[in-house]
Amino acid sequence: MRDRLTDGLYGLGWGAVKRLPEPAAAALGRTIADAAWRRRGQGVRRLEANYARVVPGAGPRELAELSRAGMRSYLRYWMESFRLPVWSAQRVRESVEVENLDRLTGTLDAGRGVVLALPHMGNWDLAGAYLTAGLGIPFTTVAERLKPESLYDRFVAYREGLGMEVLPHTGGAAFGTLARRLRAGGLVALVADRDLSASGIEVTFFGEPARMPAGPAMLALQTGAALLPAHLWFDSTPVMKGRVLPAVEPPEEGSRREKAAAMTQAVADGFAAGIAEHPEDWHMLQRLWSADLTPRPGAGPRSADRGAGER
Repeated sequence: MRDRLTDGLYGLGWGAVKRLPEPAAAALGRTIADAAWRRRGQGVRRLEANYARVVPGAGPRELAELSRAGMRSYLRYWMESFRLPVWSAQRVRESVEVENLDRLTGTLDAGRGVVLALPHMGNWDLAGAYLTAGLGIPFTTVAERLKPESLYDRFVAYREGLGMEVLPHTGGAAFGTLARRLRAGGLVALVADRDLSASGIEVTFFGEPARMPAGPAMLALQTGAALLPAHLWFDSTPVMKGRVLPAVEPPEEGSRREKAAAMTQAVADGFAAGIAEHPEDWHMLQRLWSADLTPRPGAGPRSADRGAGER
């Protein structure tokens, strides 16, 4: 029953929100965000705890205001995403501005594949639509399998409708397909600030150990593709901003795993710089740091936050 209710609520969002006038949709998003923030449920409390690491000098009042802004940013993501299927290509192009985009387009134009690694910031789906519909650049990504299965199918159909090739997060099979796309000079875009496997790489993130996925670095090492971190944020305008960072180069020495570890740390450092500038646009409503992932007796290491705010 809970799974059917979840699926139905998302279906209602995709079906109804896109028909609302834009000011009404934005106001609805703020209303929902503020209501969730006042309830201080698990996701809001976790968001605030994560912000405490990003802004270590913040007091309780500042963290509360930051988490409120974070929830509003998160609901902006959802309201925009629900409406994306009815946006024209021109509207998509006009809704995103990316600094140093030539680092991405120039590499692809030269025939070299690119792994674009992003944190859970801004509106990842809008950025994807900007690449596909706005700029005509196809790409491949992966999606975590959600429950119920019908909800996962909705997400896949939605993202494929925006022009993305979406693979299930199923380890080696997905990795092989991604590698083939990169060797052919294509683009692979991955949200890469939270490890969903048992093979993540430990990094130092805002001064504490955390695990991030090895995939982006391993793909770059195996295929010779460029590894480009990027981040996204909102400001007071309707236009989302983005920045593509310099390519992360592989170390000259070390084993493949050691090289991947160094590259993943560089990606984490790039993410941290963007998150520190715009913490309210980092939508991390789950546990991330290793110190927070100690399992309860009889529970998996990530069960406490599983499903809260995933996208």
